[in-house]
Amino acid sequence: MPAPERVPPGPVTTAPAEPAPAGSVTALLTEGELTVRGRITEASNAVLHCTVAGQGRTAACVYKPVAGEQPLWDFPDGTLAQREVAAYEVCAALGWELIPPTVLREGPYGPGMVQLWIEQAEEEPGEPAAPAADEGAPGPVPVGPLLALADAERPAPEGWRAIGPAEVPGGSTALLVHADDPRLRRLAVLDAVINNSDRKGGHLLTTADGRLHGIDHGVTFHTEDKLRTLLWGWAGEPLPEESVAALGRLAAALGEDAPLTTRLAALITPAEVTALRDRVTALLASGTHPVPGGEWPAIPWPPV
Repeated sequence: MPAPERVPPGPVTTAPAEPAPAGSVTALLTEGELTVRGRITEASNAVLHCTVAGQGRTAACVYKPVAGEQPLWDFPDGTLAQREVAAYEVCAALGWELIPPTVLREGPYGPGMVQLWIEQAEEEPGEPAAPAADEGAPGPVPVGPLLALADAERPAPEGWRAIGPAEVPGGSTALLVHADDPRLRRLAVLDAVINNSDRKGGHLLTTADGRLHGIDHGVTFHTEDKLRTLLWGWAGEPLPEESVAALGRLAAALGEDAPLTTRLAALITPAEVTALRDRVTALLASGTHPVPGGEWPAIPWPPV
């Protein structure tokens, strides 16, 4: 696939100014004219920054053509775009708007995933304040949205959850922590449902109005347990009531002849749909957040 000239992605004016209903956004992404503006070269697969226009509206989006996917040893070739769309469908069935509207469509470089562009806030809104130093211990040092480094010799500070040790410049070790935030907790549940094997800090986007979005869901829905995430802070703890209710909605939506099941059947394999149902059932039965399994690295690399 020829690479377009790299253009640094930036905000694109959209109309109307108020957020449109999800249905109309997906219609725009599916049916609008897709124009490539540049390539985001930091990604391992082809990720193109685009605009999509139709019916007097224009929006920024990301286009990931199937032709630009790198082969993986543990996932079938040419399936990552479909998995991204399946993740969006499952998230919507949970009743959460954590994944930006995502569709599968033809584009300038063939079929691929198209997802609404999320403009990252310059500063994380509502980030838990670093607690005052206790006995000379430094407070958390932010390293990204909702992530920070804390003193490795102490428990995670109030308002934060421990992920694990992290090496820092100079050869010392710090404690990598994530915010004790209900938005992240929902995302942790979603990742357990879709069996996300690559939840990194760079996949967490927050907007100026305080909404959290997760992106990059191409390596999901494997039939084997491959959960790798930074969001282990609630491991083994009871699921919040709202998460249990959301899982109940999803379980109902995954009936044999249900519309969601039909849509997923066009995106992932029958065995993967069955494994999805089994994960939802297991989460409802245990009523707790999963814990690392031990047979697969629990935290992706690099983590941030």
